[in-house]
Amino acid sequence: MKPDARRRYVEQVQHRFTLLAPYLTEPTRRLWAAAEALVIGKGGTAIVAGATGLSRTTITKAKQEVVAGRGPTGKRQRHQGGGRKLRIATDPTLLEDLDRLIDPCPRGDPGSPLRWTCKSTRHLAAALQEQGHQVSHRTVYALLDALGYSLQANRKTAEGKQHPDRDAQFHFIAQQVRRFQHRNQPVISVDAKKKENIGNYANAGHEWEPQGQPRRVKTYDFPEAGQGKACPYGIYDLSRNEGWVNVGISADTAQFAVESIRRWWQNMGQERSPAATDLLITADGGGSNGYRRRLWKRELQALATELQLVIQVCHFPPGTSKWNKIEHRLFAFISKNWRGKPLDSLATIVNLIARTTTDSGLYIETSIDDNIYTKGIEVTEKEMTALKIERNAFHGEWNYTITPQ
Repeated sequence: MKPDARRRYVEQVQHRFTLLAPYLTEPTRRLWAAAEALVIGKGGTAIVAGATGLSRTTITKAKQEVVAGRGPTGKRQRHQGGGRKLRIATDPTLLEDLDRLIDPCPRGDPGSPLRWTCKSTRHLAAALQEQGHQVSHRTVYALLDALGYSLQANRKTAEGKQHPDRDAQFHFIAQQVRRFQHRNQPVISVDAKKKENIGNYANAGHEWEPQGQPRRVKTYDFPEAGQGKACPYGIYDLSRNEGWVNVGISADTAQFAVESIRRWWQNMGQERSPAATDLLITADGGGSNGYRRRLWKRELQALATELQLVIQVCHFPPGTSKWNKIEHRLFAFISKNWRGKPLDSLATIVNLIARTTTDSGLYIETSIDDNIYTKGIEVTEKEMTALKIERNAFHGEWNYTITPQ
């Protein structure tokens, strides 16, 4: 059961128990708790035990009585305070010591034995036992839940040092996008998706298969001779919710990036915007389309001259690539569509990309680019001087316009 769902169940059971407790005797309290656990299903005993303070053993026995149709066998009721005491009542330092083991550095205990160890409930229980506490791993689990801890995965939120004009650049890009859309000029977001091994390799995610008959794939992801890798480069039309993906089989270079934009224009963009005079490109700050790439700018100059379009480019600040629209409006859905499916051929990759759709009407076209792109091409200072690039007054390194020659 997911932590959020478990927490909701605990809160609901606690609320009902608080309302009913004054009217319940000891036997009826046990049977009520058993009924709650049975209704919840898997994990119900632990949830009810945590919410009411009743022991798991008591609830388990009461469940058996409820299932068998047996009611309370007598009218005996413990006197107030009777029954086994909670572990924290007989061991007042237990919670504090457990809290120190969970997160030793902030708690002032950098020498904790579990600082560099997987903090499973069994390891925690063993460490507490070494400190003199009589506690089982099940009790540790219940105490962690009471302290507000739950199993958590890492979350990618730390972006490193932020540029002081980060937000200002976001506002600038949004302003330019609105300006182009108001003039009915095309606006695209571009980026390269990570390279994918071609072959019968495991792919993250799950896919429906006959029970007990999962798709058999290779144990190791070592590339085989002749298979290679696929490099999808995407162009996402922000105004039309459409995408073009150019699947390359060579290096991810600036020439490959610009060729992908060229193919998008020839196959989609020109048809959608026949009267276009300008094109706005939003791109990451690094990679093959990075703002420091001389080859990227030289190839864009050639493209602008060839298409007779004024090309304006806006780069996202370094370390903010996840804000690029193509990441969560195109690539995220492609990855979701091919989850659990081995990418065993270029044809499979192309078909899976082209058949990616969303409820909002996403439409994608794709092609295979079998050109070979060379890495390490240098662009001289003389070539850069010849380019017709006008840098914007606001961060000209990120925002610039290329005019046809």
